[in-house]
Amino acid sequence: MQREQLADFLRRRREAIHPADVGLADGPRRRTAGLRREEVAMLAGMSVDYVVRLEQARSSQPSTQLLAALARALRLTDDERTHLFHLAGHRPPPAEGVARLARAGLLRMLDLLADTPALVMSDLGEILAQNRAALLLSGDLTRFTGLRRYTVYRWFTDPEARAVHLEDDADRQSRQHVADLRAVAGRRAGDADVTELVERLRSESEDFRALWEEHAVAVRRADRKTLVNPRVGPITLDCETLVTPDLGQQLLVLTPANADARERLELLRVLGTETFTDA
Repeated sequence: MQREQLADFLRRRREAIHPADVGLADGPRRRTAGLRREEVAMLAGMSVDYVVRLEQARSSQPSTQLLAALARALRLTDDERTHLFHLAGHRPPPAEGVARLARAGLLRMLDLLADTPALVMSDLGEILAQNRAALLLSGDLTRFTGLRRYTVYRWFTDPEARAVHLEDDADRQSRQHVADLRAVAGRRAGDADVTELVERLRSESEDFRALWEEHAVAVRRADRKTLVNPRVGPITLDCETLVTPDLGQQLLVLTPANADARERLELLRVLGTETFTDA
């Protein structure tokens, strides 16, 4: 671990970021160049004291999970993220591991979208990052671990995952999930993560098993769905999906489909955050 170099790199990257780049207000009395340490701590989900010790070269070796959080908070490029791992004495994640870290460019787009709910997700449906509007709409979808981090797995194994959707739309959503997973499985033939996900779903869900045998294939690019928020009720949204050139990550943007949906989203922004159930 190169403590002095790590400290210098983190400090310089923090000072190079404008608060607006990560969705924070400048404030009238800001004297710190770039982000404050407490702002980095908030964005990365760690203590301010640990951020201070990192920048003063007094910290213990950070874990790979902590490094990934710092990379997201500081909007590091792929090359900068690799450098961060090297300085901290860790091997940079392999290609499939990097795919589980939202790309810096997509994170910047999340910030720019501001009041429009948007998420970065992997091709297997793992939510890698959300902006504040998406968090207000659906809760923290990045918190899941194991196979539950995949939306399709929760959809077929956890009844609460369907609770935020209209009941009469469940069959269509099920078919879309399976057809999309079929497309990914074909593109990533032999991939261990895909194989495990499919096999577990086939063994745990009769509904999934039946749909999988139909061999329908369809990449989801645009959709309209209604999400039932526990505080403001049903919100009908148009969903547009933008993919990276290698098809490994997607930016999902949710825009209100009508005036009623716009009003409900605005009410959510006024209400702010609170605890959500799993979805």
